Amino acid sequence: MTPQDRDYLHAILKEKSGLVLVGEKDYLLQSRLMPVARRHGMESVSELVAKTRTPGNNGIINDITEAMTTNESFFFRDKTPFLHFTETMMPELLKDRSGTKKLRIWCAAASTGQEPYSLAICLKEMSERLAGWKIEIIGTDLSAEVIEKARSGLYSQFEVQRGLPIHMLTGYFSQAGDMWQIDSSIRAMVTYKEFNLLESFAGLGKFDIVFCRNVLIYFDQLTKAEVLDRVANQMNPNSYLVLGAAETVIGLSDKYNSVAEKRGLYEVKGAGAATVGGVDIAKPVFVPRSAVSGAA
Repeated sequence: MTPQDRDYLHAILKEKSGLVLVGEKDYLLQSRLMPVARRHGMESVSELVAKTRTPGNNGIINDITEAMTTNESFFFRDKTPFLHFTETMMPELLKDRSGTKKLRIWCAAASTGQEPYSLAICLKEMSERLAGWKIEIIGTDLSAEVIEKARSGLYSQFEVQRGLPIHMLTGYFSQAGDMWQIDSSIRAMVTYKEFNLLESFAGLGKFDIVFCRNVLIYFDQLTKAEVLDRVANQMNPNSYLVLGAAETVIGLSDKYNSVAEKRGLYEVKGAGAATVGGVDIAKPVFVPRSAVSGAA
C-alpha cells in the first residue's frame, strides 16, 4: 500500500464516517481491509483502493467504511452510566415529564445492541414505576451489519458473559443452540435504524436522553463540536447527554452543563440553546458544513 493509497483511504473514511486515523493506526488499514479485498476477489489493499476510484464503487466504499468502524460493545459497559440512568436521569425525568408520560432515548453508535438492550432491561426492572408511560429507545449505527445483529438479539456465550449479571441472563435471555437470545419483550422496546452521525438529524425527532458514548473519540475537534451542537438541537429542555469516560463537551460546545459529581453526564437546559454557567444565551442555529451534511 503506497502513501497515496493511505492518504486516499484516510480521506474516504473522514468524509463518510468522520473517522480520523492517526499515523500509528495505519496498520489497521492493512489488517481490516485485506478481508474486504479478498471478499471482492482482490489480492491487495492497493488493488482495492484502485477499484474504489472507478465508477459504481459505492458498495466497496461502504464495505471499507464498515470494516474500519470500531464495533466494540458489551452489556452494561462501564456500569456508571447505567447507574446514572436509573438513579439520576430517570427519577428526574419521571417528575419533569409527568404531564406527558413520554420519553425518547437515543443510543447513537449503538453497535450490536448491548447498550440499548441494557437500558431496556433497566426500564423493565422499574416497570412498576412506569405504568402508563410511553418510552421509546432508538438505536442507530453506521453499519448495516451490526444493526441486523442488534435486531436479532442473538449473542454468544462470550458476549453475554461480558458485563451481564447472571440473574439478568437467566431472567431475560433464552438459549438458542450455542447462542443466547434476548427476550422478545426486550427486543420490542428498541427500534434500530442505520444512520450516519455526519448526516442531518432532522428526521430523528426530539429526545430526552442521548447516549453517545465512545464515538466522538474517533472524530477531529471540528466534527466533535458539530455533532455535539446538532445533538443538543435534537434534545428537549432539561434533557441528558451521556458521553464516554474519555470524552467531554468542554471546549467543544456551550449547550451543555456538567451534572455535578456525575462524570460523563451532561444536561441541556434549553432545546437548541447555548448555556454558560447555567444561563441560556442566544446562539445562531448551527448549519453543518456541506461536506458533512452531504456525507452518506
